[in-house]
Amino acid sequence: MAAAAARSRLLAAAGRARAGGRRCRALPAAAAAPYCTVAPQERRQPPPPDMKGYLWSRYKEAKRVTKELVPSIMSNMLNPDAIFSNNELSLSDIEIYGFDYDYTLVFYSKHLHTLIFNAARDLLINEHRYPAEIRKYDYDPNFAIRGLHYDVHRALLMKIDAFHYIQLGTVYRGLSVVPDEEVIAMYDGSHVPLEQMSDFYGKSSHGNTMKQFMDIFSLPEMTLLSCVNEYFLKNNIDYEPVHLYKDVKDSIRDVHIKGIMYRAIEADIEKYICYAEQTRAVLAKLADHGKKMFLITNSPSSFVDKGMKFIVGKDWRDLFDVVIVQADKPNFFNDKRRPFRKVNERGVLLWDKIHKLQKGQIYKQGNLYEFLKLTGWRGSKVLYFGDHIYSDLADLTLKHGWRTGAIIPELRSEIKIMNTEKYIQTMTWLQTLTGLLEHMQVHRDPDSQIILEEWKKERKEMREMNRNFFNAQFGSLFRTDENPTYFLRRLSRFADIYMASLSCLLNYEPDYTFYPRRTPLQHELPGWSDQLCTGTFRIPFLQETVQIK
Repeated sequence: MAAAAARSRLLAAAGRARAGGRRCRALPAAAAAPYCTVAPQERRQPPPPDMKGYLWSRYKEAKRVTKELVPSIMSNMLNPDAIFSNNELSLSDIEIYGFDYDYTLVFYSKHLHTLIFNAARDLLINEHRYPAEIRKYDYDPNFAIRGLHYDVHRALLMKIDAFHYIQLGTVYRGLSVVPDEEVIAMYDGSHVPLEQMSDFYGKSSHGNTMKQFMDIFSLPEMTLLSCVNEYFLKNNIDYEPVHLYKDVKDSIRDVHIKGIMYRAIEADIEKYICYAEQTRAVLAKLADHGKKMFLITNSPSSFVDKGMKFIVGKDWRDLFDVVIVQADKPNFFNDKRRPFRKVNERGVLLWDKIHKLQKGQIYKQGNLYEFLKLTGWRGSKVLYFGDHIYSDLADLTLKHGWRTGAIIPELRSEIKIMNTEKYIQTMTWLQTLTGLLEHMQVHRDPDSQIILEEWKKERKEMREMNRNFFNAQFGSLFRTDENPTYFLRRLSRFADIYMASLSCLLNYEPDYTFYPRRTPLQHELPGWSDQLCTGTFRIPFLQETVQIK
């Protein structure tokens, strides 16, 4: 995402520069043809007599043009509060809006992940008899990003791209990076076969050795796994990685299941919940336009009630037509056997058979098939928002035809980074240098090869610098160097639209239509960096970024 956005802005800036009268050196007719349409052996021409001088002159010219373009790119900033579309969606077609609770309607402060980490760490010590010395490890909010994969048998945390390739330099054993050579030796390259990848919901099961962490709540789990691995490795303690993974997973689960997290939040709600009046503003806006709304969450009744009273108000139930708690998603979307149960004001489960889902009432468990039968809310007139791409969105879009919106809180901070001058300078030159390498690799003489190796070394350093803009260990949530991450691949498949928070809806009218940008395929648009190599730009079409003011 980051590289694509930078490239789009560079294309737009190049178009404006050309239209605005910047001096561009004219090309002979033969050179004006798109570079990528001609095979390398066909376009190779006699080399210049001074290859060193020729290559470095192309390098300097590309750098000059890139530097000139940065101010123009800076004028085309991305909007962190925009909504981005993977699939065309018109809000005028949406009659019913559904929501998850955690990290959708409500956002939590940085203190929550520390609470989860500490509670799970203590459970490991007290209930699973792990060494008390692991208590010296504290939660580091800057260590992991979500979307990472964990090799259960090798105890390795890593970032994988959309094509199942490991991003070298992002494989961690404990808290230490694993050398690229060792990773390649372990996996016979850097590709992870399909049968070893996580299952449909990102889990490690049925022979899959990889677990994907897609939930925001999984950040403390990844960090705890890495810390305990680090302790065992540093102290030369022999251990079974599969057992460690299971014990950490169970401890994290127990923090939720045993109510440790819920009780702590309810006891100090102002510490853990980020109050945002915009949540109520979004719900009120939808209600004012006659939209029906429902809530389906895995969280318990009293926890949701206290949180919603805090962020929305005591009358929060009046805004929702249906409220379902402890739904056990994603099983809620697939299991047809579990009936709904009504929860009374004291939190007691009633035994009445449910013939209708009534406004103002709270229901527990149930299943989507019964939900559809009782409400009649089917197909593309329903838009459901959630933060977990698998548990919240996948089944709804694949099996039931609902429209889906993903809440990606990390999006806002990443876009702000992408809008900085330092990032734009780095990404613009990285893309340009890549194009220069591609264009000039046809020169096979020894002098050229020495220069090309220098450029490759610089490109590798630039890639590492780009990764560090986002997260020093794993980089961007959305990119592994040039390729999309596996996370982004699933996001693109299961979410019609995505945004940083629900408050982004306030920037759009209720009948607004989201149109996905036509992203050029590789054979549809020659790389702009090829044009830099010849000293001019020939851009057949541009994609401007819509900015919501």
